[in-house]
Amino acid sequence: MTPQRVTLITLGVADLERSKAFYGAMGWVPTREMPGEVVFYQINGMALGFFGLGPLAKDQGRPDATLGTGAMTLAQNFATNAEVDAAYALAVKAGATALKAPEKVFWGGYSGYYADPDGHVWEVAQNPFWELNADGSLTLPAT
Repeated sequence: MTPQRVTLITLGVADLERSKAFYGAMGWVPTREMPGEVVFYQINGMALGFFGLGPLAKDQGRPDATLGTGAMTLAQNFATNAEVDAAYALAVKAGATALKAPEKVFWGGYSGYYADPDGHVWEVAQNPFWELNADGSLTLPAT
C-alpha cells in the first residue's frame, strides 16, 4: 500500500443541484451520482465528490453535526497566466465569489482565488517552478 496518497476528496454542499450547475457551467461533467445525496467527478487519477451536508454528516456517523467549510484551498495549476485569467473569469461568470483577482505573487508565480457557492476556496495559479504533465496533472520536481 502507498500511504502518501489521496484518492477522493469530498466536499459538503448545502444544495447539490446548485453545485452541479455551478461546476457544470465551468465544463465539469459528473461521472457518477446518487441523486439528492452525492455526485462524483473523475479528475486526473482521483475523484472529487460533492455531498449534501446532512447526508455527509450522517455518513460520518454524526448526524447532528453542523458541517461547514474548512480552512483549506483546492488548486488548479495552469501553464500560462492567460489560462489562469481565463479559468478565473469562467468561475466568476459561473457564479463564484471573487476573492483575489489573479496577479503576480511574492513567490514568483501568478495566482488568484475564488469561492464556489458553498464557500469552498479555489486557487488558480501558474507556477514557473512546476512544469505540468501533458494531462494537466502535477508531479513535483525532485529537490
